[in-house]
Amino acid sequence: MTDFAHHAQSATRALRALFDATPLSRNDFLSERYQADIWIKREDLTPVRSYKLRGAFTAMRKLRERNAQAGHFVCASAGNHAQGLAFACRHFNVRGTIFMPVTTPQQKIDKTRTFGGDNVEIVLTGDYFDNTLASSQEFCREAGAHFLAPFDNPDVIEGQATVAVEFMEQLGHAPDLVILPVGGGGLSAGVTQYLHTTAPDVDFRFVEPAGGASLKASLEAGRQVTLPHVDSFVDGAAVARIGNEPFDKLQHFLPSQVLTAPENRICGTMLELLNVEGMVLEPAGAMTIDALQDIRDDIRGKTVVCVASGGNFDFERLPDVKERAQRYSGLKKYFILRMPQRPGSLKEFLQMLGPDDDIARFEYLKKSARNFGSVLIGIETKSPANFPKLTAQLDASGFTYRDITDDAILAEFLI
Repeated sequence: MTDFAHHAQSATRALRALFDATPLSRNDFLSERYQADIWIKREDLTPVRSYKLRGAFTAMRKLRERNAQAGHFVCASAGNHAQGLAFACRHFNVRGTIFMPVTTPQQKIDKTRTFGGDNVEIVLTGDYFDNTLASSQEFCREAGAHFLAPFDNPDVIEGQATVAVEFMEQLGHAPDLVILPVGGGGLSAGVTQYLHTTAPDVDFRFVEPAGGASLKASLEAGRQVTLPHVDSFVDGAAVARIGNEPFDKLQHFLPSQVLTAPENRICGTMLELLNVEGMVLEPAGAMTIDALQDIRDDIRGKTVVCVASGGNFDFERLPDVKERAQRYSGLKKYFILRMPQRPGSLKEFLQMLGPDDDIARFEYLKKSARNFGSVLIGIETKSPANFPKLTAQLDASGFTYRDITDDAILAEFLI
């Protein structure tokens, strides 16, 4: 066994001062669906509802072992890393300064303050994370504090490896496949490094959000790549550039081992897990479960461990999640419809709707000098097959319309 594996096991024992091992639960619903033995590592059930506490605690503990005077820690984060650092600061009774973008939701600020108590000061600065990060690092230099990176740190990676230590002990044998979510790469680097020596036959799949697949792009290029644009919806994993340390540990994997999960499809998985299993997962936490459908044929009959990385979900986002899920599944569409400005035209349109169609949005502006008016209309239905029937009737009746459901710019502006 390598030194890293020994250190990861020691880190796991040290974590017991904070919380018991998170459950590894066999999921009967998913196992039956995919004809496989599906287990979920519930990192949404740590005290801060994500695995990030593991890395923050381990890195802080090891630094204090090397330097007993280390009493001030700094990070830049608007999410799970901030909460993990705050919790660790209160545990060790050290000072923490956490920089967050000005745009950070109040719920995340309040939770971070709750975990850290009087040990933590929160500084809101910068509209974008890059500005926040720069401010935190400048403050760190001036204050002589210790900057704790969320993933680009060997001790953080060691701490995240404790996820694998636990599920190997809980399962009692090596699984055939482990599926890991990827943001900055710290979790994947730690888990794969630990299993490389303790269970070398385990296969891996990595999952990134489609709008932030920096690991896949880097593996395809053979070097680290910075994405020019990132979709921030999956905020726990939307990273433009995989970390230096993580990429060093992950660069031998194949691009084909990295799966990309569409953001709107993840929403459907989140809702299903909430409604069927009672699991509240954030978008990044649901990615590994969402990706099972992409490898259905490969996992049949196998033992699979999915790491559910976090459950810090703000329920104010639930309407948006439902909306995205419906649009992805084809159960909701938005149209801009040119409506003739004559009596009876609206009634004519309404008669085209089927018994399973429901109007969810309707905005109409009548202009006195126009022969036609524009209508923004949102329609929900029970089957995607109903929309071709509707558009066929619109075509036959001579209505002019435009489907803007997948037009990102118009949808963002109008919907």
